[in-house]
Amino acid sequence: MRTSGNSRGPARRTALASAAGIAAAALLATGCSASDDTDSGSDTSSGGKITLHVGTFGVFGFDNGKDSAKLYAAYEKAHPNIKIVEDHVTDGQKYWDTLKLRMSRNSGLADIQAIEVGYIAEATGPTMANKWEDLKKADSAHTGDFLDFKTKQAATSDGKVIGFGTDIGPMAVCYNKDLFKKAGLPTERDKVAKLWQGDWSKFLDVAADYKKKAPGKTVFTDSASGLFNAVLSSQPQQYSDDSGKLIYDKSPGVKTAWDLAVKAAQDGYTAKLRQFDEKGTWAAGFKNSKFATVACPSWMLGQIQSQAGAGNKGKWDVALPPQNGNWGGSFLGVPASGKHVKEATELAAWLTSAAQQEKVFTAIGNIPSSKDGLASDTVKNAKIDFYGDAPIGQIYSTIAEGIKPAPIGANDGQVKTFITDNGVLDVEQRGTDPKKAWANVEKLVDDKIEQ
Repeated sequence: MRTSGNSRGPARRTALASAAGIAAAALLATGCSASDDTDSGSDTSSGGKITLHVGTFGVFGFDNGKDSAKLYAAYEKAHPNIKIVEDHVTDGQKYWDTLKLRMSRNSGLADIQAIEVGYIAEATGPTMANKWEDLKKADSAHTGDFLDFKTKQAATSDGKVIGFGTDIGPMAVCYNKDLFKKAGLPTERDKVAKLWQGDWSKFLDVAADYKKKAPGKTVFTDSASGLFNAVLSSQPQQYSDDSGKLIYDKSPGVKTAWDLAVKAAQDGYTAKLRQFDEKGTWAAGFKNSKFATVACPSWMLGQIQSQAGAGNKGKWDVALPPQNGNWGGSFLGVPASGKHVKEATELAAWLTSAAQQEKVFTAIGNIPSSKDGLASDTVKNAKIDFYGDAPIGQIYSTIAEGIKPAPIGANDGQVKTFITDNGVLDVEQRGTDPKKAWANVEKLVDDKIEQ
């Protein structure tokens, strides 16, 4: 899934920019995990039952909630000696900062830790690679079942595979049909897609048309940062080159995404919201129909369904994007220091099997990263009740076929946070001059990232 800002930080991004230590220490103090710094996040309860902790962010759909796939319950039923506890953090950046700190101490870790794709190059890099179990050697290994690029992303330089893929993030656009109709725009998904087909700049042309007849106090889209991530997802060059070297300041893809996000912010097309904010303002925007569109990788479907609530069932639809892209997707890794590595690896393998990925997709829309799951009729023919008759499976399967992943570097996730939460958000919420905002981003990168 996705995740941080990515995803899957505090009100003022300087708290994030002050580096992992402060944010992570705060989370350690408040206990985002059920484990403490004296163990590895697992325990054995009375009667010999093993408790496995799964550390996640965002929405993975494994849990036993109303709209989820209830995989934990199914696994516990088949394995009476296992109890599963999910240690969940809403904000993906905070989650990752804390995970890195705990991993550096070899303590306080969950038995299974989710890893967002923006951080996978750091997870497989020299500092962290030896702290993960090599899943390729496990009896339950199925690393060859995933899309080739997915397995390659989780591989270390010496050939270890540290993560089983959960999902990928093919990009679409979700839109509120009621608001489109009131603004005089078409509501049929094929006609909507044609409005912006081929170019994200056309998306802003539609935004201008929406603004002219916007119903009430609504705006066209939720977030300039979300737009930035959507546009960048379709670009062949993003933050790093093929060698993993940061080239964000010279990247044509970053420039294109920045320019369009800044224009959307300055022209009043956005709700000026920070996605996944802890105060719940962004989430309330769905429930109260404050914006008409949201950049919509497949994992966003579960977010919309959860945040908009039953009162908005049938109001949201999904259209093809201006250009195909991939935003997000995650992995499950097993820290090598865990007390129950074998049992954790077996659970991670089961959660990411094609059969279980199909169940997650039909429940919340996280599209499989396994070859069989993605190709299955269950996925291709899937519909999600919240979205009415929208052919969710067909739409995202089609987009997924056109994904050409960009190179990923070890610092991509942090640079993305600096750009979206310190750069774009400052332009959007505070009216900061774009040149000054960009200079602030460059200073943060220079100060906080060793290159």
